[in-house]
Amino acid sequence: MNFLTTPKPELGLRRLASAPLSKLPGPSPRRFPVRQRFRNGTNLWALPRKKSELRCEADGSDRTSNGVLEKAASGFAAAAAAAAVMAVCGCDAPALAESLTVAFPVSRAREVNTVQRTLVEAWGLIRETFIDPTFNHQDWDLKLQQTMVEMFPLKSADAAYNKISGMLATLGDPFTRIISPKEYQSFRIGSDGNLQGVGLFINVEPKSGNLVVLSCIEGSPADRAGIHEGDELIEIDGENLAGLGSEAAARKLRGRVGTTVRVKLHSGGAESGIGNGLREVQLPREVINLSPISSTIISHISIDGHELKTGYVRLSAFSQNAAAEMENVILEMEDQGVQSYILDLRNNPGGLVKAGLDVAQMWLDGDETLVNTIDREGNMLPINMVDGHALTHDPLVVLVNEGSASASEILAGALHDNGRAILVGHTTFGKGKIQSVTELHDGSALFITVAKYLSPALHDIDQVGIAPDVQCTADKLTSSIASLSRDKNTTSTLESDSCIMVAEHELEVQKLKGSAS
Repeated sequence: MNFLTTPKPELGLRRLASAPLSKLPGPSPRRFPVRQRFRNGTNLWALPRKKSELRCEADGSDRTSNGVLEKAASGFAAAAAAAAVMAVCGCDAPALAESLTVAFPVSRAREVNTVQRTLVEAWGLIRETFIDPTFNHQDWDLKLQQTMVEMFPLKSADAAYNKISGMLATLGDPFTRIISPKEYQSFRIGSDGNLQGVGLFINVEPKSGNLVVLSCIEGSPADRAGIHEGDELIEIDGENLAGLGSEAAARKLRGRVGTTVRVKLHSGGAESGIGNGLREVQLPREVINLSPISSTIISHISIDGHELKTGYVRLSAFSQNAAAEMENVILEMEDQGVQSYILDLRNNPGGLVKAGLDVAQMWLDGDETLVNTIDREGNMLPINMVDGHALTHDPLVVLVNEGSASASEILAGALHDNGRAILVGHTTFGKGKIQSVTELHDGSALFITVAKYLSPALHDIDQVGIAPDVQCTADKLTSSIASLSRDKNTTSTLESDSCIMVAEHELEVQKLKGSAS
């Protein structure tokens, strides 16, 4: 996944000593001040129809918030239904250009009424920032009305959130979604640091709708149990997972240290030793270290008898602390006389865009373009470094594969297109969209696709991916790499990895050519 912004300042762009970045484009997350007014069982909001501001009429007073809702009003006809009590009308006011007043029935269930306000907030943010200004060729205003009507008779917040999810699904973009307050807390744990669980990254496979394993944290209970990328989760503690979202499933896997969870999964049969590929494992819950960096130094003796040191750094995700840890590792390796680097982005599903850009500028000088973004109007804006100073100019190879997605592709594209690194491996996943993440008033979060991106050389990555300069065989990394972390003495496992062998060969070629980059 790629995340452009979050509402929490601690998730913002770190300013490294190497270089500042020009401002990353995209909307700044904001809270829409939704306030209620009850009138004969009806809630009313005045919502902007042009570039101006959001006005929420409540208790005879006005509160405003800067907003950009672009579609102009024209010829709104009043519509009413006895059960729905909904109407839309044009409104001329000097201070607000044109407004759209939406009236809808107030749910008698307080928790549903709260989600009704969340719906208006989400609707406004989508209208302001979603990458497709046609909203998948549908009337987005009408969609708000219809969803409000459907939400009115509901009794629970979960059912109401499902209605919002259904509305967002009509946009035709699987990356634009809402998650509940509990799910958002789980998401922030994944971005922030540590958790108590079994060490699995899971997601819903878009085509099949099945829950599949993206990767395991090295050394975690799931990793030790032999769970692999691509395994399909069937049950957790006897509960079938059909139709369950990834965040809800992740919550079931987490729990207090010392407890256990029983997982049934389908692993393809061959590795499980069971004919149909089904197996069941009991996993202990432990404190999981979400450090995204594993590293070691690969040493060997050259033909002329000199010791050569290659720094191997594996980056598993672009979390909040990824850039800081990467910086520390590079500086440590420079102090130890490393002469070349292998940056392993295989099976890195992405994360915070800003973390990816921070890492990119550690390897580049000057005012290089890191990525090009395209907004909803089709305008392209390059994101450049400003007076960048790389932490090292040693030769660099980047390893990628079909599991390298989003921020991984941004980083790989930036280093490759600027001539800084050779790519080795397999064609990447191909996710060329960027999401913003905004915390809403009730603690839920809205993910919105706000931009597309192209590589610095203007290559379209979405659904295409990035092809490597040199391919290697598809030998998987073994779980023993987890034990490397920063163990400088263990290199046999890495030396047996065919892609790393190819990478070392490419580094030797660069040295023979006298190239420092």
